[in-house]
Amino acid sequence: MDVFNIYGAGAAQAVVESVVQSLQRENSGVVVRSRYGAVQAMKACILAGEDADVVVLTDRLIDELTEKNLILSGSCRELGVVGTGMAVRPGLPLPMVCSAQSLRASLLACSRVVCPDPATATAGKVLLQVLAQLDISAQLLPRLHFCSSGYDAMAQLARGTGQHEIGVMQMTEIIASRAVLLVGPLPDELQSTVIYSAAVATHARSPERARQFIHQLTAQKDVLRAAGFGDCPARVETQGL
Repeated sequence: MDVFNIYGAGAAQAVVESVVQSLQRENSGVVVRSRYGAVQAMKACILAGEDADVVVLTDRLIDELTEKNLILSGSCRELGVVGTGMAVRPGLPLPMVCSAQSLRASLLACSRVVCPDPATATAGKVLLQVLAQLDISAQLLPRLHFCSSGYDAMAQLARGTGQHEIGVMQMTEIIASRAVLLVGPLPDELQSTVIYSAAVATHARSPERARQFIHQLTAQKDVLRAAGFGDCPARVETQGL
């Protein structure tokens, strides 16, 4: 069986899957096995020795895996910069999140805030940083509902019934979803962006196919921008996430 394995961050799932569909149309004999989730969980899979051809994670984690000789040096290609955003269920009033002051008031008014687990996911870490910056950690921590990934968080938010619930996920995850509605990005003064990249795993069964896949993925600039990926100027910092 000709198997092609992909491990990717949930933030990149929508755009990666669009290329997966193209690959399967052009190569009917290839079985693509793709797995997505929180970035630290996906990193753990690679560290555990799971079969992988392509790995799509944050730049920082790609660098860590490269240092451990689990990513082919020089194979990394950037998808783009992604920020953290806020979401609600369709039909609910949109909270104000355009400034630090309005975001603080909106969060304090929430009965529940759904987000991916900060132990494994970027958006969860960003949210905890924001709560600390706004000096509302003590009030909000009891209202936080942690999920295994951004997609799980969106599903939990979509199934909620409260009128004052909000979700915090990566912008690309919210944009790709039909179950929740994008309120907006975090205010600039509170935003933390990360760069997502794709790379070839050292033990890839099909390294050349992996390179071609990554080329096709990163070449679709308009699709990436529409999905929520921004350009990657050298000055962008990943905030250690």
